[in-house]
Amino acid sequence: MRNLITLLTDFGSEDHYAGVMKGVILGINPDARIVDITHGVEKYNICEAAFMLKSYYRYFPPGTVHTAVVDPGVGGPRRPLALEADGYFFVGPDNGIFSPVIGSVNNPRAVEITNTAYMPGNLSATFHGRDIFAPAAARLSSGVDIRELGDPADGPVSLDVPEPSVNGNEISGVVLYADSFGNLVTNIPGGYIKRVSMVYVGGYALDRISGSYGEAGKGGLLAIIGSAGLLEISVNQGSAKELIGTKRVSVRVVTD
Repeated sequence: MRNLITLLTDFGSEDHYAGVMKGVILGINPDARIVDITHGVEKYNICEAAFMLKSYYRYFPPGTVHTAVVDPGVGGPRRPLALEADGYFFVGPDNGIFSPVIGSVNNPRAVEITNTAYMPGNLSATFHGRDIFAPAAARLSSGVDIRELGDPADGPVSLDVPEPSVNGNEISGVVLYADSFGNLVTNIPGGYIKRVSMVYVGGYALDRISGSYGEAGKGGLLAIIGSAGLLEISVNQGSAKELIGTKRVSVRVVTD
């Protein structure tokens, strides 16, 4: 389903940037179907965007072009990339945003987007979402072979993502990001954890993994395995982010 394009950015909803990208795409491929994943990624937070991308891309049909633009290095030496992996396409900056996807697929193919025939003559140094990534996504969605976009790109940047550590019955991890509900998403996979576990986070101790938000009273803090399969710290009808924060928050789980 090459006509389907998703957009993930940190542009927000107040400015025109996301809308301009859609206009460029539709100007090249009027039949494109565009799905906004979110434009509310925390500004410059490549790690947050990378984990979001990995969590949703497989829910779309093969052939979907996933465009992810969180690009604090725009205009610098980082490469603009297009990837093909497991029947999906990805377009965005080579700053690690694709590394969780690359680590989960077999034989991804990457190219550096260098074909100036697919770029405007007045290429901006600050808006590659409009001038490089939107045109590349539109071309891919209309059936252009990825190899036409540029030359093979070896060694895409790998994001330095903290991995959970396991020491006997203890698992140590960190909060990766908070969603709009204030749920704190950690890097600890649910498969590591038993239902009866102690969870220590931000000075709080939780004596089990809840099966639903309703298992805690309104305003109650709880630990739960979220939809991405990762341990999350939540407040029922409240915000764990407001209660605990997100910066450098460590999480420890004791499974016995």
